[in-house]
Amino acid sequence: MENPDPRASFRVRVETLRHGVRRVVLGHRRLLAAVLVCLAAFAALRSVAPPPAETVTVLRAGSDLAAGTVLADDDLVEAAVPPDDVPDGVVGSPVGRQLATPVRRGEVITEVRVVGPGLLRGADGQVALPVRITDGDTVALLRVGDRIDLLSGDPASAEPVGVTVARGVRVLALPAIDGASQSAVASRGRIVVIQVSPAVAEIVTGHAARGLLSVAIDG
Repeated sequence: MENPDPRASFRVRVETLRHGVRRVVLGHRRLLAAVLVCLAAFAALRSVAPPPAETVTVLRAGSDLAAGTVLADDDLVEAAVPPDDVPDGVVGSPVGRQLATPVRRGEVITEVRVVGPGLLRGADGQVALPVRITDGDTVALLRVGDRIDLLSGDPASAEPVGVTVARGVRVLALPAIDGASQSAVASRGRIVVIQVSPAVAEIVTGHAARGLLSVAIDG
């Protein structure tokens, strides 16, 4: 008996396999066509889809914060926002800075919210002048943005009548006194940062050196 030709046997197996694959493809041609269409559509969408939107990371207040708060890590949260939504004057490293005004939860920390030169943004020709007000309890009634009159009195005078030294000045900041007791505030008073012209600053500073300053709140 003759041995079968191995090459002929291999060709038979290949031909059988080819016919089997062809039958499978023909039997599922609709499904395969649908899959190919989906793949083509997906590739087309990826080729025309816009790139991911550009964002920058800013620091927002994690909760409502009061004026005078010295910012800590726990007060701030990171947020990714589009570049066009970033306000001017963002504070890059606000930790350790003191708030000059109240800040709402979610608000980006900017220079106009912290004690520093940014308080005078948009106030050309003005200066920020810290003054010590004798009555700390009165200062507790003030809010950033209030308009006040400054009065000076000389306790050494026989008739210490108050003299108005500045009218309608704006309160820029109310720095907190860390760890100060009520009695210490009562004896030392409180610092108030006000916005005045350089000329008024000279007058106020002169009176502060000679006497005690108090405030009257404008209506």
